[in-house]
Amino acid sequence: MSTRTRSASTTVADREWTLPIGGSFRPAEAGRTYEVECPATELALTTAPDVSPADVDEAVRSAADGAAAWREVGVRERGRRLRALAEVVRAHVDELAMLDALDSGNPVTAMDNDVEWGAEVLELFADFASHPGGATIPASTENLHYTRRSPFGVVARIVPFNHPIFFAVSKVAAPLMAGNAVVLKPSDITPLSALRLGELAADILPPGVLSVVTSNGPAASSALVRHPLVRRIGFIGSDRVGRIIQRDAAEVGVKEISLELGGKNALIVCPDADLDAAATGIVNGMNFAWSQGQSCGSTSRVLLHSAVADQVLANVLAQVAAIPVGSPVDPATRMGPLASRAQYDKARSYVDIATGEGATVAYGGGRPAGLDKGYFLEPTVLTDVRPGMRIEQEEVFGPVMSVLTFDELDDAVRIANGVRFGLTGSIWTRDVSTAVTLADRLDAGYVWVNGSSRHFWGMPFGGTKSSGIGREESIEELLSYTELKAVNVLV
Repeated sequence: MSTRTRSASTTVADREWTLPIGGSFRPAEAGRTYEVECPATELALTTAPDVSPADVDEAVRSAADGAAAWREVGVRERGRRLRALAEVVRAHVDELAMLDALDSGNPVTAMDNDVEWGAEVLELFADFASHPGGATIPASTENLHYTRRSPFGVVARIVPFNHPIFFAVSKVAAPLMAGNAVVLKPSDITPLSALRLGELAADILPPGVLSVVTSNGPAASSALVRHPLVRRIGFIGSDRVGRIIQRDAAEVGVKEISLELGGKNALIVCPDADLDAAATGIVNGMNFAWSQGQSCGSTSRVLLHSAVADQVLANVLAQVAAIPVGSPVDPATRMGPLASRAQYDKARSYVDIATGEGATVAYGGGRPAGLDKGYFLEPTVLTDVRPGMRIEQEEVFGPVMSVLTFDELDDAVRIANGVRFGLTGSIWTRDVSTAVTLADRLDAGYVWVNGSSRHFWGMPFGGTKSSGIGREESIEELLSYTELKAVNVLV
């Protein structure tokens, strides 16, 4: 363990983590806790509260009380509170980024960006304060007909481990701005920054408006989804868990659910593209240096036109080989360990599956030299991948990129759309007509032309097919946390 990692880990281990519920802080029922691991060392980092169904019930009931008062707060004041929270989050960037580096394995420099981006999304929704207005409708000549939007009340936001603080901050913004109270459930792997966010928010938001619950395993999420007072659920994670949430919610009532799920996203390089820029876009699009490839939006299937494939691939391999892999708390690191043993084993298994089906490891595939501890896996590039292979069809959620070739654009579209996911897509070409045509033909909810990976706040992000339901990071997300009411005034 490096000196820097040891020092940061000691700081985290020396404090007691409690649940921010209803404006106060307390342990879980009966003092239950579970160990949180540092994936860079494979050692226990600290303990987090392990909630019971009773704890979840208390959080939800506190949220119901908080929601009743919060909905009466004017939208301008709600926006001011969100801006204040953004400033507090920014003021604690070093602490929050370090927490994420320690329990998620993401490089601390990347987590600095995640903190800033989360604050920017808070400000985005504060900017939208007056946007969810209603409309007057000329449904008859003699009467007044209008619509208005109202909050649901209690919202459950369940977020994953790959960008802990970014998701914790950014995914409470829309429901809060819409006038809801939120119970936030972070991943059991990465609970720390969300717990700290709950502490920071307690001085800004009224009691009960934002609570955080943590648990070892799915118990807390299931209790939230099934709670009768939770009427709106926003989930980010795997499509398998998304289907479980839909099923569990349907068994207890009718709830509004949005799902941002997995992806097996295609990046297409046409023969007329700027090939150097495309190679850099391929590496950036895989998110090696942001989340070790643990990103649902990663363009993990690279489709190269056969006329330029060798040239582009050589450039990609050179860039991948230059990525510094190491301790996530070292500012020089650009790629840390995977978040858990389960993620590491899964990624390694997919490399074995791919080579067993005929793929070739062009780079990586194993543990980086000199890193004997931790869940480190080299950035990995697979060639000789064919449509229909498991590595081409299934989401790895790790630093494993598949390279395929094509001769005709129709073939590229067929391959790109030949999976059950449809989250993102990337097209590289200098021809505007080709760009627009391919963008229309891709089964994907978010498409880049001559770009990859980057999100643009205000543009609706979300997927088609098994990649989810709903759109986020936009006015569409804000509206999705409101219910539309029609009022008819007979005069």
